[in-house]
Amino acid sequence: MNQLTNKTFRKAAHELVDWMADYIENVEQYPVKSQVKPKEIYNQIPENPPTESEEVAAIFEDFKNIILPGITHWQSPNFYAYFPANSSYPSLLAEMLMSTLAAQCMIWDTSPAAAELEEKTMNWLKQMMTLPNDWQGVIQDTASTASLAALLTAREKLSDYQVNQEGFENTPKYRVYCSTQTHSSIDKAVKIAGLGIENLVKIAVNDDCTINVKALETAIQDDIKNGFQPLFVMLALGTTSTIAIDNVRPVGEICQKYNIWLHLDAAYAGSALILPEYRDMIDGIELADSFVFNPHKWLFTNFDCSAYFVKDADALIHTFSVLPEYLKTKTRGQVNDYRDWGIPLGRRFRALKLWFVIRNFGVEGLREKLRFHIDLAKAFEAKVVENTNFETVYPRSLNGVFFRFKPEGIEDLDTLNQLNEKLLLLLNESGKMYLSHTKINGVYFIRIIIAQTNVTREHIDNTWLEICRVAESLG
Repeated sequence: MNQLTNKTFRKAAHELVDWMADYIENVEQYPVKSQVKPKEIYNQIPENPPTESEEVAAIFEDFKNIILPGITHWQSPNFYAYFPANSSYPSLLAEMLMSTLAAQCMIWDTSPAAAELEEKTMNWLKQMMTLPNDWQGVIQDTASTASLAALLTAREKLSDYQVNQEGFENTPKYRVYCSTQTHSSIDKAVKIAGLGIENLVKIAVNDDCTINVKALETAIQDDIKNGFQPLFVMLALGTTSTIAIDNVRPVGEICQKYNIWLHLDAAYAGSALILPEYRDMIDGIELADSFVFNPHKWLFTNFDCSAYFVKDADALIHTFSVLPEYLKTKTRGQVNDYRDWGIPLGRRFRALKLWFVIRNFGVEGLREKLRFHIDLAKAFEAKVVENTNFETVYPRSLNGVFFRFKPEGIEDLDTLNQLNEKLLLLLNESGKMYLSHTKINGVYFIRIIIAQTNVTREHIDNTWLEICRVAESLG
């Protein structure tokens, strides 16, 4: 019988931890982006599950030989694509403890420490980022879930909780607003909330990709004239393509004027708020109703861990609270039962890893990391500007640089787009780095987000040299 006992689990666990430590130390030996072809992994896995118990050693060998080649290594210091999903040693240790405890933290009674640690760590974040002191926070799985929770809460509060009770009958036609550069999670949230995607109004942006405030108010006024009910505005404090930071205060004033819920999506860039020099990003936040950012992106906390803050926690709880007999407790009303603060009933002990990270790094240690990443981005931007065959397409924002290959003498847009697409493909296929792209106003360009936990200046220098070498090969 090969099923694990405490004794054999102990031995296997030690071997796996040794492999984990080696992996983190040597992750650069792997191609950053997986090099496998579609179905290559699938076809190596047997059609039928095993009838008899298999040894963990054999399973682990298959992990290394079959699974690992199909992994894109997000923890490689040469991972620059999309946005990071950073890990760190303290976070990883906490994940191990979380899995060992295997607690279901839906209400206070099912694990008091989980509820109370979550409340305290969210208060720590509030202090670190200078968020309004009277706001309250809860950990969600992702910013997409948090934004959906914000939209549902706005819908219920404005309808006096009628939609939850009676459905949409006799309610006005609600409208939701965001810029054309806002993350697509709002499109999905509008669909799920039953508002209809045709009632999501995409507002034009300025040259710097921030929302055009005047166009927003005009759209709201037009909708009111046409019998619609403005419900919700979502601002991006860091758009997906260029990390553009929408201006909170003027939009907040508009939302106050028309009684509209204002939600701030700072999923990636919000971590920068622990740096005093970037606090102007949230000038006017007191006019907003909710705010979300992801410590699992740029605050070195393993995915998933999304910090969601609200001005009116009672409205949030009223929207999501359902109380069957089997969940009634004597402590209700005295403590936070976080199952009432979002969509799922089941909840992981996510606060533990956030607690480990904040304590092990310290606030100053976290600030030092973020500032170093921003400095690396400044240095990379300078290299792009100095090279006459490249250009920045949008100004650097925080630790993101947005550039394209533009050889002298080539001006045709389609030619340049194809050239940059080919460059990106070759770079990613090399396994030496992983970058991603976007396209705005028809211009295809490359994004480099310098944020991986252990990235160094040497990594950035080597990455730039390789980009230039491959670009030169394209002529």
